Formats: sequence, structure tokens, C-alpha cells
Amino acid sequence: MNNRNRGKNTGDDNLFGSEKQISKLKLAVQDMQYLLTRGYAEKASSELVGNRYRLKTRQIQVLRGASASDIQIHNRKLKQLNVPDLKDKTIYLDGFNVLILLESLLSDAYIFEGADGCFRDLSGVHGTYKRVNQTLKAIELVAGFFQKNLVQKLVWVFDQPVSNSGRIKQIILDFALENKLNWEAELQYNPDKFLAESSEIIISSDAWILDHCKEWFNLIGYLIQEEKLSVNLIKTR
Repeated sequence: MNNRNRGKNTGDDNLFGSEKQISKLKLAVQDMQYLLTRGYAEKASSELVGNRYRLKTRQIQVLRGASASDIQIHNRKLKQLNVPDLKDKTIYLDGFNVLILLESLLSDAYIFEGADGCFRDLSGVHGTYKRVNQTLKAIELVAGFFQKNLVQKLVWVFDQPVSNSGRIKQIILDFALENKLNWEAELQYNPDKFLAESSEIIISSDAWILDHCKEWFNLIGYLIQEEKLSVNLIKTR
């Protein structure tokens, strides 16, 4: 696979490109939500539902990312902020989560809207982050959001154990300096825990962080709408 892009995997069109596959995925997400709402474990539920609909590995990955219990969806919605809430505030941004998702979106990879209204993709860091053709455009989109909504400060948080995290941190800081943006970037050994325990507003689509943080904002949803981005979007609800 070409590392200069973060596009589709070979075979993704077969798994997600037809109405038949999307319908199957929607039914699977409904079943998964039913089981999670009744307290079944995620792993057991996804195996059961995956077998029922004969889902492939990447489809099960989407199923897990898109599904949540009724109470999780309810609680996430309660903590979700709107654009006017962001003015003059400090925001902590889940660096790799947001950057890779935007890179995937800009590369025409499939993006999935989950039961909680959050957007997720199928890419991962896997221990090393590689800059791609869409990295700068992704950062520029975040900058546009930052300036347009008069956010006071934005802190990018990256996983220290990921290879090249120091390099992307420097790219962010250099970009902020050039464009006179009040941005910071930091490396954390456990960014999920750090973000979840922060008293600031969080930007992430990581389910565990959304369940544990105080307040959050759906940046990807905002950008898709505000910037009228062309998205290879699959709604799973």
C-alpha cells in the first residue's frame, strides 16, 4: 500500500461499496446496539453479530467503531458542545485520532458515521506515524476552524510511544508559528487517559475518551458541513 496516501484498502469497495453491504452493516449495528444496551460485552457481541451477518474483519472493525449502547449514546450527546460554546476556550485535540481521520477523509477512504454521530475511519497508527500528501491540508482545516470560531488556545496531544510523534509535534508547532496561531503540542505516554481526565473541552472520536471526558466537540462533523468536504461517507444508523 502506498504510504503517501491514506486511502482505501484493496477490497474496501467490495466490503462497503454496495447498497447490499451497507444495509447489512446497518442491521448489524442495530443488533450490536441492542446487545450492548443489555450489558453484553463488546467482544462477544461483535463476534456474535459478525457471525450472524458473515462479516469480514474490516466490517467487524467498523461494527465495533460505529456501535454503542443507548446509555453511551445518551451520555455522549449530553456532553457534546456546539460551536458558540467554543469561543475564548482552550481545547485539547486528540492528535493522531483527528489527523489520521482527516487524512483518510481527504484521501477518499471510507468514513463511517456511528450511532453516536461521530465519524471514524479504518486507518490506524500501528506504532509509526507517516506523513502523507493530505497532512498539511488536514492541519489547515483545523486552523480554519480555530480561527473562525475564536477559540482561545488549541493543544494537540500526541502519543509519545508512537514513532515520529516528535516530528509531527514539530510540524504542528512550526505551522502555528508561521500562521501566528495560539497552539501548543505535547507528547503524552497515555494520551487517552490524559484527555479523558482533562477539565478542558476535548476533540476526539475515540469512544473511550468520549465516555470519560467532561465535554467534547464533533470537529469532523463540523468540518464536513462547514467546509462542504467531499466525503466517501457511510451512515451506519
